[in-house]
Amino acid sequence: MITPAGQQTAYGTWPSPVDAAIAAAHDGHPEYVGVVGDEVWWTAPRPAEAGRRALVRRRADGTEECPLPAPWNVRSRVIEYGGTPWAGAIVDGAPLIVFVHHGDQRLYAFRPDGPQSAPYPLSPLSPVGDGLRWADLTVHPGRGEVWGVLEEFTGGLPTDVRRVPAAVPLDGSAAGDRAAVRELAAAAHRFVTGPRLSPDGRRAVWLAWDHPRMPWDGTELRIADLDPATGVFGAARTLIGGPEESVAQADWATDGTLLAATDRTGWWNVHRVDPATGEAVNLCPRAEEFGGPLWKLGQRWFAPLDHGLVAVLHGVGAPRLGLLDPATGQVTDPPGHWSEWAPALAATGSRVIGIAASAATSYEIVELDAATGRTRVIGAAHHDTVDPAYIPRAAHRVFQGPGGREVHAHIYPPRHPDRPDPSADGPAPYVVWVHGGPTSRAAMVLDLEVAYFTSRGIGVAEVNYGGSTGHGRAYRNRLREQWGVVDVEDCAAVAEGLVAEGAADPARLAIRGGSAGGWTSAAALTSTGTYACGTVIYPILDLTGWSKNGGETHDFESQYLESLVGPVDEVPDRYRDRSPVSHGDRVTVPFLLLQGLDDPICPPVQCERFLAAVAGRGIPHAYLTFEGESHGFRRLDTMVTALEAELSLYGQVFGFTPAGVPVLELTS
Repeated sequence: MITPAGQQTAYGTWPSPVDAAIAAAHDGHPEYVGVVGDEVWWTAPRPAEAGRRALVRRRADGTEECPLPAPWNVRSRVIEYGGTPWAGAIVDGAPLIVFVHHGDQRLYAFRPDGPQSAPYPLSPLSPVGDGLRWADLTVHPGRGEVWGVLEEFTGGLPTDVRRVPAAVPLDGSAAGDRAAVRELAAAAHRFVTGPRLSPDGRRAVWLAWDHPRMPWDGTELRIADLDPATGVFGAARTLIGGPEESVAQADWATDGTLLAATDRTGWWNVHRVDPATGEAVNLCPRAEEFGGPLWKLGQRWFAPLDHGLVAVLHGVGAPRLGLLDPATGQVTDPPGHWSEWAPALAATGSRVIGIAASAATSYEIVELDAATGRTRVIGAAHHDTVDPAYIPRAAHRVFQGPGGREVHAHIYPPRHPDRPDPSADGPAPYVVWVHGGPTSRAAMVLDLEVAYFTSRGIGVAEVNYGGSTGHGRAYRNRLREQWGVVDVEDCAAVAEGLVAEGAADPARLAIRGGSAGGWTSAAALTSTGTYACGTVIYPILDLTGWSKNGGETHDFESQYLESLVGPVDEVPDRYRDRSPVSHGDRVTVPFLLLQGLDDPICPPVQCERFLAAVAGRGIPHAYLTFEGESHGFRRLDTMVTALEAELSLYGQVFGFTPAGVPVLELTS
């Protein structure tokens, strides 16, 4: 790129309209879409409003509104990652909406078109621990109740907690009375999802699992008879599932057929399950995923339609929308440019509602008419915030890791309209992005945070390392007892592959990630010489502290390391030897630490311990903390500060000066 003065512009300094404020303002996407009568509702991020989640209503005439003003924040903290935080139904001819308010985790109800338009509480507060929390909700007007998962703390520790399917009266009588909350089943398992009632009202199913398993390791599909008169569940039993079978979702079709997405074949496929015997028939045997990791309670990868078809998300790597015919096993994909669908399908009649995006478009609310095959955007429509010429052209790539294993990645080369051939300037600086989880995946969708770097001349490589989802159970099981090894190796393999191709400059490579991605980033800085610097965001840094014996995380993931690293009581040395806090002497390059001070999942003490291990060694670094931020930054000002600090770090290390960005002060 040549400036008006005739001087070549260096990688990292290309003038870009994608500033940190624009990128941060568009962080996040719609979630938890649902149908209430003829209306579609969902939650949406509001970074400029202290990071709250707003509830959005799309009326039948196509108009959108937010019926709950700030500070109402529709977000659940069950298992800390949450779950479906709202539900609705038509009652007396008008919508009744029930939701979880993040501030106190109580259930509230309101009638947006009636005299009770102001929310009123349904569930009580609790003086114990973190109180009562709710998620994965369903309104049952005929019973006068809302059903869901009750998470109840019984003491002051994060692990002093019980979870059970429960019902709350819609009339508000339980708002001050814990005894009025009706537990639907015995608290027989550590973790449960919300119960799904059969069309005839006689049975209910839900998923359950226990420590040390995570839901992608093994769950059980539980079923219980229901007394229609009393609403009491009978004795529950397990239909399918177990320690090595993950049932990701279960739902009833309108004809009473029970459907479940289970990975008993090595891939999450949709099965028809006999409620009496548990016999499971695979409706579409394919080496594809029709499900995913249950990080949030209530995620839906399939939705039965009234006329017998089943809307499904399916594919290898990225999920796409299809219509499954259970009678033939055939899947038909409707037209559309969307290449990524969130696990949030809803259906009514022949309508399917989902949340979809592509590498060039942000997440939108999309409707499919299964009767005609027509798709259209009905909400949160994508609009080009910046000229698309500044958006990188993403490509899915497969690299070769150690032993010849495949490593999947999304590559975003630098792109600028004034620089049609960036390679003419030689290899570019690249940042390897490591997704969280680690049992998750990076989606190839429009992300202005990615464009913030690529439009300035810095490439981004998002790595779906071994352990990531979307490629079958064997691929994600690569990480069993190998966390801190396989993930680090696979990220390095992608970086080194880009170098070998001449795309990336070996002297200007960085790594960044948050949460589990922060772990991999820090582990890479203490075990490889691949990177010139790193950005580590709300990370795990001390496995011993984060283990079941350390007590430094929340209940949901408190025994996650038993599979990722190994049983801590049997291999304690492995926990110490792999932890970045044990190897502060191996850090030789600058780094940036970013941490929310209210994070219950990866608390600040882990960062403080790591900084103490590095202290006195003369390594340039910065540690930025943010009041009011938890696990995953949500506030506009926080995200702006974090992005600009990260770019400044790369400028100082890679040898350029980014314009208009405060200089990050590095201390040694």
